[in-house]
Amino acid sequence: MTPLAPLVTTFFRQHLTVEKGVSPHTLASYSYTFKFLCGYVSHRRGTSPSELALEDLDAPMIRDFLAHLEEDSANTPRTRNLRLTAIRSFMKYVEYEVPSALEQVRRVRAISSKRTEERLINHLTREETHALLDAPDPTTRHGRRGQALLYLAVAAGLRVSELVGLRLDDVVVDGAYPSLLIRGKGRRQRRLPLWKEATRALRAWLAVRGAPPVPEVFVNRRGEALTCSGFTYLLTKYVQRARGACPTLAQKRVSPHVLRHTCAMNSLQATRDIRKVALWLGDTSLKSTEIYLRADPTEKLQTVEAALPPDLRRGTF
Repeated sequence: MTPLAPLVTTFFRQHLTVEKGVSPHTLASYSYTFKFLCGYVSHRRGTSPSELALEDLDAPMIRDFLAHLEEDSANTPRTRNLRLTAIRSFMKYVEYEVPSALEQVRRVRAISSKRTEERLINHLTREETHALLDAPDPTTRHGRRGQALLYLAVAAGLRVSELVGLRLDDVVVDGAYPSLLIRGKGRRQRRLPLWKEATRALRAWLAVRGAPPVPEVFVNRRGEALTCSGFTYLLTKYVQRARGACPTLAQKRVSPHVLRHTCAMNSLQATRDIRKVALWLGDTSLKSTEIYLRADPTEKLQTVEAALPPDLRRGTF
């Protein structure tokens, strides 16, 4: 029997962190996977997680664990696939460290991902966006922070990790061309120009931010860097407040990523160029950005109309 604990420790501390240099977000996601996996397997085996063996993670056990995530923990197929990705990565590492487990590794890595439903993306209309941006009170310190957060999320289409990770030395608000340096996924950087209103909101926040000893632009009440969950909490509060001015917001579930979708849809309708939208969002593949084409009725109409004979196009009958 091969002890599991040393392999998991080396996988996280050496392989992922030093050799592959994965991001803290990937480390956190993989950590959650092994927290749940080891807890599930130890319960099934009637032992503690530190006493588990590599042989306990065979293909039938992994399949049972994935089924448990969906049936008992109400995880979506997408989350189930993310957990499987982490397990496959670990098994790929194991096949070079424990040659005697090659057959076990092969069987686990052969477990297929589950198909997920491709839903239309959720985004805000122009009226809903204006109501949300007007929700914070700009006469208060926290209201100025809220407006700056919302304007950057909507105007720049930032991921929530990019937004709360924005640093003071990444921001240029003086001069003729205000801009942001965005440190995106996979350590890819991009620089985005700022809208006039977004620049105004950001300047107003920086004027009252003070000098907390952290490099991040946005801080909480304790002067610490704002977290992803902190921004989600603030967004929920502002959405509830905005429902009074725009009742249709009550019918939508507004998450931080919905603001990114809203920016993408606005950019697509303005530029009609999916490549420019992908560059703005920091997507490495157009496949990630094409979801916005399916959600844009104007784009679909233009695509269909281009295939019609000239006498059947709009305005000709």
